[in-house]
Amino acid sequence: MARISIALPLLALIGLIPSMLVPSKALAIERTETRQACAEVDPLRRPFFGDTHVHTALSFDAAGQGTRNLPADAYRFAKGEPLGIQPYDSAGNALRTIQLHRPLDFAVVTDHSELLGETHACQTPGSVGYDSFVCIALRRWPKLTYLTQNGRIFSAEVPTHFSFCGEDGARCREAALAPWKLTQRAAEDAYDRSAACSFTSFVGYEWTGMPGGDNTHRNIIFRNERVQRLPTNYIDTPNDEDLWRALERECLERDDGCDVIAIPHNSNLSNGRLFRVETSAGKPITRAGAERRSRLEVLVEVIQHKGDSECRSGAPVNDELCGFETLSFPRMQDMLTPQWAGPIPSLVYVREVLIEGLAQHEKLGANPFKLGLIGSTDTHLGAPGHVEEDRFAGHAAGPVSARLEEPPMLEFPSFNPGGLAVIWAEENSRDALFEAMRRRETYGTSGTRIEVRFFGGWDYEHDLCGNDDFVARGYAGGVPMGADLAPAMNPTSSPAFAVWAKRDPGSRELAGTKLQRVQIIKGWLEKGERRERVYDVAGDAGTAARVDLATCLTSGAGFDDLCGVWRDPDFSADEHAMYYVRVVENPSCRWSQYVCNRRGVDCSDPSTVSGDLAACCDPEVPKTIQERAWTSPIWYTPPGS
Repeated sequence: MARISIALPLLALIGLIPSMLVPSKALAIERTETRQACAEVDPLRRPFFGDTHVHTALSFDAAGQGTRNLPADAYRFAKGEPLGIQPYDSAGNALRTIQLHRPLDFAVVTDHSELLGETHACQTPGSVGYDSFVCIALRRWPKLTYLTQNGRIFSAEVPTHFSFCGEDGARCREAALAPWKLTQRAAEDAYDRSAACSFTSFVGYEWTGMPGGDNTHRNIIFRNERVQRLPTNYIDTPNDEDLWRALERECLERDDGCDVIAIPHNSNLSNGRLFRVETSAGKPITRAGAERRSRLEVLVEVIQHKGDSECRSGAPVNDELCGFETLSFPRMQDMLTPQWAGPIPSLVYVREVLIEGLAQHEKLGANPFKLGLIGSTDTHLGAPGHVEEDRFAGHAAGPVSARLEEPPMLEFPSFNPGGLAVIWAEENSRDALFEAMRRRETYGTSGTRIEVRFFGGWDYEHDLCGNDDFVARGYAGGVPMGADLAPAMNPTSSPAFAVWAKRDPGSRELAGTKLQRVQIIKGWLEKGERRERVYDVAGDAGTAARVDLATCLTSGAGFDDLCGVWRDPDFSADEHAMYYVRVVENPSCRWSQYVCNRRGVDCSDPSTVSGDLAACCDPEVPKTIQERAWTSPIWYTPPGS
């Protein structure tokens, strides 16, 4: 495809931003679609906030939990419109309504490809299978549904397969065509192809691998309207290598501009299986295998509603911030019986996976885990970006009673609203956002809208902070988050990193929280040993910030923005390394505390504490959180590696 130049903003044209300071990649975006040129284009890039993990009533589990919203409803919600959610009255009217404080810039509906046809058939009168025993049972009994090891649905009331699929499942695969076209149509209708470029939607789905109850899920996102004829599913394609082959064969190897990435998520529930260093056949991965994986899997979801996946609490580094929204069990199927869960193995948390990628690069000459970071929700209400702590309404994957009545606690107390994906791009179009995801110029947040820049180079000086041209000189003197450091001109020098963070300004309904500190996390190999360290770069961890739990009002010291230039004091030019930024806010009320306040819970009065509301008085359930952002890493590779 041709690369079409983008006009520079007026400031660049009149010389206020020298063209030499504009990132070269920003001057040309590969155009793979027909659309009007965006009226607003920034060669220094802007942050776009969105959600790449969204389920609607086309997903078997969301439908089983009472969700009725379809992809078109999800996109309307992302743009700021109100959305009705379960429970519904006898006339089909939603008894709850939710709405975002602020709309999103982009979203991707990623319904499960498994049982896509079956779920749609069970909800579509007149379709093949609508009157089958299985569909009648699924509509009648409000049971949570899960995938068995071979991918079929089960519950106490229904058999473990769909009788109308046929022995080879071909009928159900073809039944998936209708909901897949509906998904594509909704994405197209929601996409703003005008010069306003107000909202971007992508076509996507989730491949829901669950071998032995271990999470190996990936969200599949296409660059444009050219997609697979049918989504690849785990039932027919039960390992990641087969998924990658299908994406190559049915998209990347075509000559019509089809492009795709896969985003792994919930490594915290993978039992160590999502990021293996061997193939599904048990053989060590090869350089070719590492390169193939890194071409397709360029991002990882660091947080979503089923937990934070950043880092492991305790050894090898005593990082107290690793306890943020962390679940205590290693597998998806341990959700309902965490007391029976086993220990959490290695290669579960993103930080240790990124460091393992350095070791594999040293061994193979290629890094299979070269992953940028994003966050998302995994909403099962069809509610992209529904992350505001003060109005969180659950995800429909929580208490089963959400289908019949509003549960007191709305969600399992250990879960959270999820996060947001943030993309630095020149404009809000599919091509620009997708290219930014490909180059990993992204970061994730826990739901806050912190704005953060991160650059790495060899010549940054401390006076970079406070200058109006911080971003321009950041690009000119180095590389942004998601990129590789260039080789050092002087072998005895050490790299410098420039980071600038701006607090979430908040909305009319809810003020943003001040920043507390900025940290750089380094992972590296030292004589083959995996190492990690956390450095405070700006801010103050000792600020006397406070939260009034009765009102959830915050007070005390904090920062509207933070900036720092940090040079690695322990750098060795012979050691593989990676660096990423964590920006942390002052404490604020957690979603569960807002619920407890609305319900009038008084822990000294047992009459106000009943059922699920017992969590309000459980010391194990946090009352406050420190929202945060995590940037994609910047990597350093020794010469000759």
